[in-house]
Amino acid sequence: MSRTLVIGDIHGGFKALQQVIERAAVTENDQLIFLGDYVDGWSESSEIIKFLLELSEKQECIFIKGNHDAWCEDWLASGKSPDVWLFNGGRSTVESYTDYPLEERNIHLEFFQRMKNYHIDNKNRLFIHAGYASMHGPEREVYSSNYRWDRTLWETAVAMDKKLEKNSALYPKRLLLYSEIFIGHTPTLDIGITTPANKANIWNMDTGAAYTGALSIMDINSKEFWQSDPLPALYPKEKGRN
Repeated sequence: MSRTLVIGDIHGGFKALQQVIERAAVTENDQLIFLGDYVDGWSESSEIIKFLLELSEKQECIFIKGNHDAWCEDWLASGKSPDVWLFNGGRSTVESYTDYPLEERNIHLEFFQRMKNYHIDNKNRLFIHAGYASMHGPEREVYSSNYRWDRTLWETAVAMDKKLEKNSALYPKRLLLYSEIFIGHTPTLDIGITTPANKANIWNMDTGAAYTGALSIMDINSKEFWQSDPLPALYPKEKGRN
């Protein structure tokens, strides 16, 4: 039986990605939706992109673009590496591409360029890296950078009264647009949660793999999830983005 599985922010932790794929017993019949931030943090960013390219040839995959992916895409295209990127995990990504020939780098660049800003499935579930500010949804977003940077969607859901019903006039209209919303970008560790976190109708899949947390994968229908070991245990000689 095929499943649709959603994967949170990976941040260069290829070993963690391999673990969750194995622990979730992923098969070629499963659809995989990646929420972005494949790179920047741990030392295997280029290996992850190489692996994802190969994986997409075997099964159905949807790749959402995160803010770190946009940074990496710009670097691969222009060769320019701004300090703000290097200080936020980009240095490890640059180092991971040291021995890559130009032809292979260009293949990776094209992969980043093909990534989606967001995805809406046939059950009106939205998959996006960060969020959107428009009351009419991401399709009417004025600033495309919000797809990769906006935290207000998640912050709104976290701040909501749990007793607030969807038919309440106070229920945020942005959240009513979709049956469920799956995001990454803002680590659940920020609110003391180490597993995929559900607030209102939002599922946050970023369980802090860039830092001290684990990488998570979840069946979007059953909500069963699997996690890797904490990333510092997989890369004991590295700091990630800590």
